[in-house]
Amino acid sequence: MATWDLSETKHHLLICNGSSCNKAGAEELTQSVRNEVANLGLDEKIHTTRTKCNGRCQDRCVLIVYPEGIWYKDLKPEDANQLIASLITDDSLFEKVSHRFNGESFIRQPEVPVGECKGRERVKKVSKVF
Repeated sequence: MATWDLSETKHHLLICNGSSCNKAGAEELTQSVRNEVANLGLDEKIHTTRTKCNGRCQDRCVLIVYPEGIWYKDLKPEDANQLIASLITDDSLFEKVSHRFNGESFIRQPEVPVGECKGRERVKKVSKVF
């Protein structure tokens, strides 16, 4: 097992590779995100971890960014460049955010109705919760 020096790491991406996400293209998403990080020379700043199920199967493919506590939904391999660019500029990929950590708990974004996470609905840009 590799041991990473995380002293320069700014973001930790947890990429769900549970069965529902895998059926929706999680492996391809994982590779696209990792390739984008490598191509931009950001391996020291952005660390990725492939996980098992994160319990948000209706939001597949799920990716979680820490320490920000932002949960993304419905990610596709073609979203990798925009996702990584949003991390560099500290601007969330708002139309794909399902939950944010507000300092105490995770809050579903109000623009994303509960139980309606199908498709690529456009969500208005919201101000940061914290």
